[in-house]
Amino acid sequence: MDAKILVIEDEEAINDVICMSLRATGYEVSSFPDGDEASAWLEERHDYDCAVVDVMLPGKDGFALLPELVKHDIPVIFLTARGELQDRVRGLTGGAEDYMVKPFEMLELLIRIDKILKRRGALQTKIAIGDVVIDWERRAVTKAGQEVSLKPMEFDCLMMLVRNRNKALTRSQLLSALWGMEFEGETRTVDAHISRIRRKLGFEDVIKTIPRIGYRLEA
Repeated sequence: MDAKILVIEDEEAINDVICMSLRATGYEVSSFPDGDEASAWLEERHDYDCAVVDVMLPGKDGFALLPELVKHDIPVIFLTARGELQDRVRGLTGGAEDYMVKPFEMLELLIRIDKILKRRGALQTKIAIGDVVIDWERRAVTKAGQEVSLKPMEFDCLMMLVRNRNKALTRSQLLSALWGMEFEGETRTVDAHISRIRRKLGFEDVIKTIPRIGYRLEA
């Protein structure tokens, strides 16, 4: 995957976590802690498939950067502590694709980025793991050429593992990302879905159980 993501975030810890997660998922990432630096960079390079932008930045703030990003046809996800209605309206009517308020879940951000990339045709639509082929766009899975029936949530769970391959995901992360931030179900819900995915795809040795943590897809 060679989709390019621009991250503009002045909080170093948050910037580092976002960039690390995006690179682990397979994206090419450029990051800046300052609005003026990002603006100058955009004059030289603007072939990005998505930008994750804080509103409150040193130099130009996110709202000031938005027209420049829109001009270069770069979809923007605002990620900010400013959650007031007027700020959301200003960002979305100004051309942003999405608006997320901190604190946030990294997996939710990845899902929102994926949706933008899929719509723009910048997301890898077919992924092969052994004799299993996952078609993201058709939401279809085949094993040795034969279609395998996965329920919608099983498919979404599989894709979260695939998009974060070789990275351990906790049961809580999967619950919040797939069933919603306020979901009150038990972690056995995740275990049951993983068990069915393993059985249907023969992924007993592909999806590893990480004791006391969760699961990791190794491919």
